[in-house]
Amino acid sequence: MKKFFKKILSISTLITIYFIQIDKVQSLVPYYYFPTKKSLEKESLNIGKNVYQLLYFGQYKEGLNLAKLAVKINGADENLWLILSEAQVANKLYKNALISLKKAQEINPMNSTTYFAKGSIYLKISQLQNAKTSLKTGLNIDQNNHQAIFQLGNISLIKEEYSEAIKLFDKSAKIKPDFWQAINNQGLAYFEKNKINLSIKLFEKAISIQDNAEPLLGLASCLRNQDIKLALELAKKALKKDPNYVNYDYRKEQLWGEKLQASTEILLQNEQLKNDVIMAKSKINEYS
Repeated sequence: MKKFFKKILSISTLITIYFIQIDKVQSLVPYYYFPTKKSLEKESLNIGKNVYQLLYFGQYKEGLNLAKLAVKINGADENLWLILSEAQVANKLYKNALISLKKAQEINPMNSTTYFAKGSIYLKISQLQNAKTSLKTGLNIDQNNHQAIFQLGNISLIKEEYSEAIKLFDKSAKIKPDFWQAINNQGLAYFEKNKINLSIKLFEKAISIQDNAEPLLGLASCLRNQDIKLALELAKKALKKDPNYVNYDYRKEQLWGEKLQASTEILLQNEQLKNDVIMAKSKINEYS
């Protein structure tokens, strides 16, 4: 009996030691939380939203890195590829942006936004035919996208197909009546067709919607021979709002035609604008 009790005691002691050892082991092994697929997807979308904030504040490299992270977390979301492409465009990585958009397209070939984004990039890198094809493909899905129609108008404007450009800008403005850019660009096209009075009306209409430097200077150039006093006032205001418009190449980037460019150059040589032109150029140099 004594031996039996000794045996029982030794077994119970071993069991106690065993459980103590388990407790010790559990206290040493860390606890890991593995997030679910759903929570990862949610987090990737939050990261994507933060990319827009960084891009808005000009933090392009940081935005790009964050967009890459979002895609790594959830590469099955077409919207994240679109966000990545925007970050790549902001960093002037146009080829990479097109690759990202191709990925988005593979996920969802019926998303018109992808085609419109591709069209804009092709336009930036002067691949006009590819731009036109992408924009038209997107418009087959979303027929009333005023921005895409406007971009098609810009392609016609670049190709000096002014009548076609005017039709497209008019269509864009009818869909969105306060889209001053389309109204402004109609003014640009009409000036190249020597229809100055129509340009005046369109620039005035654009200004009534948005008091922007581009239609202000466009109107000033139109009025150079009709009302020099008003033309000078408008030009001064335009250069103050956006000094970049003093620059010929910058205006060319905004698709100003040769006739309007020539008129603007004559206007900017006016002695009464000398100080304003010097000031505008100094501001450009300051930020370049």
